[in-house]
Amino acid sequence: MNVEDIRRVLVVGAGTMGQQIALQCAMHGCDVNVYDVSPAALKSATEKINAYASQLISQQRMTADESRAALARISYATNQREAATADLLSESVPEDIDLKARVFAQFNQFCPPHTIFTTDTSTLLPSMYAEATGRPGQFAAFHFHQAPHVWDSNLVDIMPHPGTSPETIELLHAFAKRIGQIPIVLKKESPGYVFNAIYGAMNEAAIKLLSTGVASVEDIDRAFMAVTKMPIGPFGGLDMVGLDTIWHITQSKAKLTGDTKMQAGADWFKKEYVDKGWLGVKSGRGFYTYPDPAYARPGFLTGENSPDEN
Repeated sequence: MNVEDIRRVLVVGAGTMGQQIALQCAMHGCDVNVYDVSPAALKSATEKINAYASQLISQQRMTADESRAALARISYATNQREAATADLLSESVPEDIDLKARVFAQFNQFCPPHTIFTTDTSTLLPSMYAEATGRPGQFAAFHFHQAPHVWDSNLVDIMPHPGTSPETIELLHAFAKRIGQIPIVLKKESPGYVFNAIYGAMNEAAIKLLSTGVASVEDIDRAFMAVTKMPIGPFGGLDMVGLDTIWHITQSKAKLTGDTKMQAGADWFKKEYVDKGWLGVKSGRGFYTYPDPAYARPGFLTGENSPDEN
């Protein structure tokens, strides 16, 4: 199969990353089917994808006509058999090995033999469930970094497992470029890829400083922003990602490594934020309150404005 033959993309999982992957592929001419077991999740995904498209129009990154054409290429399904006619499958379900293995095994029954299977996992390794796909040679991690507020960060990690065929790696590299991404091909499996390994270590350090009472949310972000000259700090960034997503990633990593300190941090994080429904931007409250977070107000760096009361 050549890269031009990838015309139909199946996105499994209608969460934040699934939504963004779907729109990215549709913007570059692919017909996209978004699958999820939950009709409510698909309804929410439709609304958010439309909102992302409107945001891109307002940023003059696409025209209204281009937006309508892209959205018309996206369909939604809760039936696996109906959704399975695809040239490439992109999986974005929660970070659970058994769940991912089960999803791939199910779609292996329905997808055509030529379909390339990919996973957007943030913390797991593709070799952990490659055999469950039924087509390990046609399977690799294909991990996106997009976020609704930073559409310029067009980077995708291609992480093969030992059984991934060279042809699959080459095809994914070409497809990444075709849909406007910068492909990064890893030479071997490594948790967190490249950027996430660095970014995750920073976030773990920030959360440890907070959970052990060393400094406040605002001061930790203020320190990072002042030194790096970045417009957002670790906690503002985590709010953008979604605190439930961060908890799932941390919990999964703690279980895989058996790290008791990391597990304690995950438990604290869940109790103090996730269990309260403080999930970040999408819930209106996380480490900061939205739509007017303290870090975005004039005077934040010098401590002259009022901090959020969390």
